[in-house]
Amino acid sequence: MRTIMYVKVLTYGLRFEPTREHPMTAAVTGPDFLALQVRDIEAAAAFFEEHLGLVRAPAAPPHAVVFTTRPIPFAVREPLPGTDLDSGRPGLGVALWFAADDAQGLHDRLAAAGVPILVPPQDGPFGRMFTFTGPEGYALTVHGG
Repeated sequence: MRTIMYVKVLTYGLRFEPTREHPMTAAVTGPDFLALQVRDIEAAAAFFEEHLGLVRAPAAPPHAVVFTTRPIPFAVREPLPGTDLDSGRPGLGVALWFAADDAQGLHDRLAAAGVPILVPPQDGPFGRMFTFTGPEGYALTVHGG
């Protein structure tokens, strides 16, 4: 069974109030594209295809692999200039959650494949959830069904 994955952005009712120092000139509606910066694009893309069932989009910008995730496109890409992926765990402080129709089943497949599990499956506010180590050390959380 292939697990359908998509990136889901969680909002918490945060609101920006304009001030004299920071007037509101244009409103941001939310994240529109997410990408992990990696050293080895093909290895990272293969990980997401093999272990999470993501499918590559037919077109992508140079130096990146974009997947057909909904509602927000997700990609792996070469590091931007000035990015030091060797300075610690990549993405430290950023929480990236993937939605799945069967989080427990995906956990079981990842664990059987030897993918490191950082937080074992548990029931959370968005259904069954767990966190694993993805390509190049990124901590990624899966939730749902």
